[in-house]
Order: sequence, then structure tokens, then C-alpha cells
Amino acid sequence: MGLYFTGIIIAVSCFLIIGLFHPIVIKTEYHFGTKYWWMFLVAGIACMGAALFIENSIISAILGIFGASALWSIKELFEQRDRVKKGWFPMNPKRKNEY
Repeated sequence: MGLYFTGIIIAVSCFLIIGLFHPIVIKTEYHFGTKYWWMFLVAGIACMGAALFIENSIISAILGIFGASALWSIKELFEQRDRVKKGWFPMNPKRKNEY
């Protein structure tokens, strides 16, 4: 009986990718506001589209997870703006006030 690590690799990758996007969303909103939401859209569509053409299941899954996380980050970016408005996160004093 052999051991198969595909599921573990995908699970750890998912955990790390989601963990990576959390500070990216916070930093993006802090420095740029919500005006670059479209970059998450382009990255998400590109990664999910690329995942359709990758035969390796691990790489395809990782690209799909990355793409889905990028798309989900669009929602989180706007919610982060609302969290800043509520005072839960600091507002960038150097950025033009869009609140």
C-alpha cells in the first residue's frame, strides 16, 4: 500500500494561498483603496482559465484555488474598505480620503 500526497499538497496549498491573500487585501486597500479591484479580477480569471489547460492535477488545483481566492478578494477588498470606515483597521493618512 502506497501513500498518496496529492490531497495533502492541495490542502496545504489552499491554506497558504488563502493566508497569503488576507494581508494582500489589507495592504491593497490601505495603499490604493478599492480602485485596483480589477487586477484581482484579471488574475482570478487568468488563473482559473489556465487551470483548465493544465494536465497535472496538483498544479491545476493550485491555479484554480489561486484564481478563486483572487476573485473572492474583490469582495474582501470592498469589505475591508467598510472595516476601515468602522475604525476596525487604520486608514492611510497619505491617501486621498475616499471615505
